[in-house]
Amino acid sequence: MYLPIQNERLYEQIVSQIESRIVAGDLKVGDQLPSERELAEQFAVSRIVVREAVKALRQKGLVEILPGRGTFITNGTSGAVRYSLNMLMKFGATNGASNLVEVREILEPEIAARAATRITEEFIAAMQEAVNIMEVATASNNADAFVEADLDFHLALAEAAQNPIILILINSIIDLLREQRKRIGNASGGLIRGQHHHKIILDAVIKRDPDAARQAMQNHLQQVREDSI
Repeated sequence: MYLPIQNERLYEQIVSQIESRIVAGDLKVGDQLPSERELAEQFAVSRIVVREAVKALRQKGLVEILPGRGTFITNGTSGAVRYSLNMLMKFGATNGASNLVEVREILEPEIAARAATRITEEFIAAMQEAVNIMEVATASNNADAFVEADLDFHLALAEAAQNPIILILINSIIDLLREQRKRIGNASGGLIRGQHHHKIILDAVIKRDPDAARQAMQNHLQQVREDSI
């Protein structure tokens, strides 16, 4: 059984408990987590808190969400890669912001192009929801909410490419992306510029136009480079 959660940052405590069970071997690769409703009851929290915890676990590479089936434990490979990359950025890499943008410039335009030819209505809906949240966050200058929705947007785009290795690569740099987006959020007009580009990318993907999606992502990353370096 899980223990009821009572303190602040509830979702992080849920993540910690599930991580502990994975380490202990109580949860193994392929095991399915209880439903969102069941987890909310076991942890004595709202379903919104559970949703945030599952999102964090996915970003760590510890679970995968299979539409219509549920949430399953994975092998955590991308989480290990992400940890190594974070350590490299903190303890030895120079020009970290520039290097990260360069990696994104190599990967993400082609991810957008492929997603434009393979995307399903499910991922369009996920990207649209992220854009809507970013719109509200931009209007209220809520950088934290914008950053999380921004990450959801790019993860949905990566998933839409329907290549599991692409998703592992993007998941492996998710923490670095979060820090980069926070810096952009602090730049004057950074949220507005970012939202402008997200809408163009979404429009190109909805139209299934790979060339337009590729160009839109390149333009977005040029804006990221200018705002974060």
